[in-house]
Amino acid sequence: MAAAAASSSSTSIISLQKNVPTTSFPSSSPATLTKPFQMTNLVKFSFLLTSNKVTQAVKCSTTTKYNEVVVDEEMDRIRRLQNGSDVRGVALEGEKGRTVDLTPPAVEAIAESFGEWVKNSLEKDRGGPVENVRVSLGKDPRVSGPSLSVAVFAGLSRAGCLVFDMGLATTPACFMSTLLPPFAYDASMMMTASHLPYTRNGLKFFTKRGGLTSPEVEEICDIAARKYANRLAKVSTVLTTSPRRVDFMSAYAKQLREIIKERVNHPLHYDTPLQGFQIIVNAGNGSGGFFTWDVLDKLGTDTFGSLFLNPDGMFPNHIPNPEDKTAMALTRAAVLENKADLGIVFDTDVDRSGVVDKSGNPINGDKLIALMSAIVLREHRGTTIVTDARTSMALTKFITDRGGNHCLYRVGYRNVIDKGVHLNEDGIETHLMMETSGHGALKENYFLDDGAYMVVKIIIEMVRMKLAGSEEGIGSLIKALEEPLESLDLRMNIISEPRHAKAKGFEAIEAFRHYIEDGRLHGWELDACGDCWVSEGCLVDSNDSPAAIDAHMYRAKVSDEKHGQYGWIHLRQSIHNPNIAVNVQSTVPGGCLSITRLLIDKRRRMPPPFFLAVEEVNVSFCSCDGRGVLPAPALEEDRPPSALEEASFIYKI
Repeated sequence: MAAAAASSSSTSIISLQKNVPTTSFPSSSPATLTKPFQMTNLVKFSFLLTSNKVTQAVKCSTTTKYNEVVVDEEMDRIRRLQNGSDVRGVALEGEKGRTVDLTPPAVEAIAESFGEWVKNSLEKDRGGPVENVRVSLGKDPRVSGPSLSVAVFAGLSRAGCLVFDMGLATTPACFMSTLLPPFAYDASMMMTASHLPYTRNGLKFFTKRGGLTSPEVEEICDIAARKYANRLAKVSTVLTTSPRRVDFMSAYAKQLREIIKERVNHPLHYDTPLQGFQIIVNAGNGSGGFFTWDVLDKLGTDTFGSLFLNPDGMFPNHIPNPEDKTAMALTRAAVLENKADLGIVFDTDVDRSGVVDKSGNPINGDKLIALMSAIVLREHRGTTIVTDARTSMALTKFITDRGGNHCLYRVGYRNVIDKGVHLNEDGIETHLMMETSGHGALKENYFLDDGAYMVVKIIIEMVRMKLAGSEEGIGSLIKALEEPLESLDLRMNIISEPRHAKAKGFEAIEAFRHYIEDGRLHGWELDACGDCWVSEGCLVDSNDSPAAIDAHMYRAKVSDEKHGQYGWIHLRQSIHNPNIAVNVQSTVPGGCLSITRLLIDKRRRMPPPFFLAVEEVNVSFCSCDGRGVLPAPALEEDRPPSALEEASFIYKI
């Protein structure tokens, strides 16, 4: 084996530190990097690198099994950073119980792997070698951004890419930088962790085709894992080519302005179509401030009263998130105080948004989907609208009443958007794809989830309504939307080591599915919309080219003899945490309590993969009509919710 390893061209030497690997780049010059790396407590191994695993060749001062475990763990550090179609991790100390794992060495390995992946993809498309591959990088204002950006630049340079630094940017702008001339980069990366705390950061990846899929990001992370294990203490921040600073955000903002001017086509002031309107923008100290001064102000809008426009990576005022109650409450107050026509809330990287109408009504979640559906169906009657499977039965009625078709699909904005793309490819016209989180994409805008473009559509409709003589405002478009009487959110913790949690969650979800299919929960049935070859709980493709599954989940409708179908339950394997997310809705009082009881009571009767994997339930219950919430004792009492504030607790099974 030693001779084979010695003669193999794929053999390389890996230096592994016995304890925790370094989390910063060594301050070495290019000259010193060519010398043997000196560090105490190092064990040198000789490894044969293959496509899937690292196999020990010979030299070793400890056992083969121990060495393989060490290398596997180092590679798992990178693989665990994958978060669906993104990469996310802890970049700064400060979170209790969480250690920093998104380090500069990890980021450099991932960036280099992405650069190589882009080059290989272009070579396949063009049938030969490619040169001068151009990749842009944007970032949100997180305080870890500058140091991790250097790691991205280093990684892309090592891959032989030309790097362009967009500076403070938005996620949609990064994708658009691959399309808009004269930029039109081959690929782009965005450094953000969306609405997560300031201690987190992450990466999103784009080519001219759009955002990368989960399997593609998994492939990149696998390559990066091998690089990381092979490098560890040998990482360098020396750049072979310096990044070029570019101002893309001005070009992106100009495009948004032109869209508003052209589509409003104001009869009196074409260049300032928003003259006479007051709009409040809450950027939450993220990247969304540009929309105020570079879009709205230049179109004649009064933006007095706008909130938290200056970027601040500590996010001192509230989480930049259209689902955040504080963000929506502050925006509502500003709209009412200033008698504004509209309020806008962006998340950190502006791929999501929510709005507040002139009466102070928050519009997010199902309401935002309904609003966008009403706008899109005026333009494309009969179109299919794809949402995740956590939306209400009332939203389906709202869409169908307006001549649309509603396709329920797997949770995850990338899943929802990709479903819309596939439906269009199969001849099913689909113009809108939206998730309840606020991610929304339109066919007319490259299937891109762009919070700013979504707001542009709403603003255009608001102005058109005013020009037509209406004084009601955009809130009037969703007056007919009914709300579920009750809504419930559960978290069932998975009993497992983190590295095995995904497999355990899969087993538990499948056990739940089979239990329903066998008819052992009376009145429960896997849901299906039936209009777009989606079956088995609205989540599984039944066509000839089913999409890859990144997380397993199912939705079941719940009925009884008295009410007919009165609710649904959705179980989903979390890709963020070692738990199973459960969502429940009901149209009758006490319905969520009844459904939850059935799930808990039947748990130990389900197959072992379910009851062995799940021990605790974190419960947070909210009644949507404002009557109250379900406190912990109510799970053991036969009564509907009546408490006055939201309760969160652990229910021991």
